[in-house]
Amino acid sequence: MSLKSKVPDIGATPSASIIISRYLREAIVSGDLPENEPVRQEQIAQMFNVSKIPVREALKTLEAEGLVVFYRNRGAVVASISEPELAQMFEVRILLESSIMRLSVPNMTAQNFKKIAAACDRFIMEDDASRWAELNWELHLAMYESANRPFMINMIKSIHDKLERYLRVQLTVADGLIQADKEHRKILEACKNGDTEGAAELITNHIAGVCQDLYSHLPGFGNFELPNAKTEGRQ
Repeated sequence: MSLKSKVPDIGATPSASIIISRYLREAIVSGDLPENEPVRQEQIAQMFNVSKIPVREALKTLEAEGLVVFYRNRGAVVASISEPELAQMFEVRILLESSIMRLSVPNMTAQNFKKIAAACDRFIMEDDASRWAELNWELHLAMYESANRPFMINMIKSIHDKLERYLRVQLTVADGLIQADKEHRKILEACKNGDTEGAAELITNHIAGVCQDLYSHLPGFGNFELPNAKTEGRQ
């Protein structure tokens, strides 16, 4: 068969389920869809003028990411994170990210330092609060990729995804953005100096500080301090 007209690249076009999952993910992360809010499949299908099949596919994707939960007789509901669960996520972040930092620092080159510095600049110069968590992840990824541990990075990314809605809150309170920038640049300096243990300690304190900020400013959460972490200078 020979066709002279240009055939559209359907493979390059996101499927309906991908588009819907992106929309719902942003709505959940931004708080437009709050915790424990039902996600009505019929309503979403009508909004996008599609059947319920791609909507359910999108919700299954979000379920795998920990953003929605399916209940019998209730359908899909925006997932909530309890105080103990939140604490455990930050504990796992500390374990994984301090470990991967120890693996990454010895392999860093001048190019890595340049990439991390550029990510720091993009992060602090961004005025759109909806992009802060995304840029924060790009920065952390730049610090960890020299470890050559893709499986470990994927584990860390999955936790960041689950915490994104909370990180947006943290970055808008207690001078969170400015504080994060200061801490990121201290970590970068330790990396440049080849101070592996110093960088690991700084990333530990950085993550613990984020957790402390959240516990101080989120309604219903009490004071919390992760073990083996120093968070002096935070309010």
